[in-house]
This record gives sequence, structure tokens and C-alpha cells, in this order.
Amino acid sequence: MPEGHVIHRLATHISTVMGAKSVRVDSPQGRFSMEASRLDGAVLVGAEAVGKHLLIEFDVPEPRWIHIHLGLIGKLRIEPESPLRGQIRLRISDGDTVALLSGPQWCRSITTAARDDVISSSGPDPLREDADPERGFERLARSGKSLAALLMDQRIAAGVGNIFRAEVLFRHRLRPTTPGREVDRRTWQIIWDDLVKIMQQGFRDGRIDTVRHEHLPEVQGRIARQDRHGGEVYVYRRAGQECLVCGNLVRSALLEGRNMYWCPGCQRRKRAVRS
Repeated sequence: MPEGHVIHRLATHISTVMGAKSVRVDSPQGRFSMEASRLDGAVLVGAEAVGKHLLIEFDVPEPRWIHIHLGLIGKLRIEPESPLRGQIRLRISDGDTVALLSGPQWCRSITTAARDDVISSSGPDPLREDADPERGFERLARSGKSLAALLMDQRIAAGVGNIFRAEVLFRHRLRPTTPGREVDRRTWQIIWDDLVKIMQQGFRDGRIDTVRHEHLPEVQGRIARQDRHGGEVYVYRRAGQECLVCGNLVRSALLEGRNMYWCPGCQRRKRAVRS
């Protein structure tokens, strides 16, 4: 499932390329045909993201938004206009560029009031200027679940997925199994501030890099990471490999249906320290 920075990049791309233009909207697959016909020929106002939700606005009477959640297998490609391929739920074209949606968990037409509900029901998003991290801390501090599990709760930190979860915990040497109610406000603020930093970097670069300068391949004299997700990371999908910091083997375990990665040598703290 794409993490939040990917959805924000898609929203920005759509707004930049198609914003304020009349667009053609259809559903080649047929499952969004009625909704698409209402929007066909309308002006695409712009797009925004909150967490893993993509919201696209059109200049039409209500309902004027398309709400997309890609889920585990959904894909949204934005590319030059070309012959159609694959099962496309939604196609938006300005004549030069086309956005092609396939396999989403959700693709629905909603009102502005419903769009507001999506925003308000999501947790704080580190990539949104209107985010209030205190909302996330209030939920986290009441829970006995592990910090690792809670960081995947979209009501606590919207847009954070398995990669950012694993990496931010490692970067601050935090024990993944620490109950949320044992995490103090200072530690949460340090986690939040670092999520803002590394997710903004992911948004800018289009890849996730979490390794500090002193642990880069060229500094450590090691081979660069080869992975379809790209980027240099400390623990994500590195189970059985040596920790880049202490040399212990990185571990993994299933936690609430997702693989959790951590270093048993480095991650022993309950409280974060600013570096």
C-alpha cells in the first residue's frame, strides 16, 4: 500500500498538470460510469491528500469530489496520453496527460461535506500544514497497544505506513513493543517532528531515504540497497542482515498482520532523545 508521501505527490501532480482545465472523465471498465458522466467536460479545480486518501475536486454542483483510496493493489498512473491498457476504473484526460486508476479500494463520488468528514476523521497528517499532532498523542496515550502498532493507526498519524513506522522507531532507538500509554509527550513530539522531516523528504524525492549521512553506502563502503521501493533504510525489509549501526542482525515479526522490523541491539529505549 502506498505511504502518504506518494498520495501527496499524486495530488500535487494532478493539480499542477490538470488544475483549472476542462477534462474528459470516463470509466473504461464501467464501474464508475454514471459518476464519471457527470464530471465529463468539467473543470478540474485541483486535488489534495490526507493520509492515504486522495480527493479530486471538479467545478460542478454537488457531489463535486472524487474520493480515492488505493488500498493494497490500487494504482494511479499519470502519463502522456496513450492507447488504453489494463482494467481502468477511472480515466481523467486533458488531451495531453491522462490519469489512469486501476484496482482501488475506493473510488466514489462525494459531496464537500463528505470530503470534510474524510479530513476530520483522519488523524494528523505530517505532510499537511493544518495537522495537529496533539490529536494523535491523545489517542496514543490512552492505548495499551504497542507503539509500533499505533504508528500504523491512521487516526494517530495519517499516511504513515510500514516503512516510515519501522524507520522512525529505529532512528530514535525506540523499543517497538512499548505500550502507547508509556510514551511521554516529548517522545511523541520527537517522533512527530522526524516524521514530518523524512516524509517531506520522501515527497520531494519520490523515494524513502532514512539513513543519516554517516551510514550511507559511500561512507560505510558498502553496496547500495537494491529494492523496488528504492532508498536507503535502516531496518525495513532487512531482516537477517547486519544493523548498519551496531552490527546485530535485524529482526522481523508479524504484528497485526504486517511485518515489523527492528534492531534488538539499538532499539531499547522507551523515551526518545533529540539528536
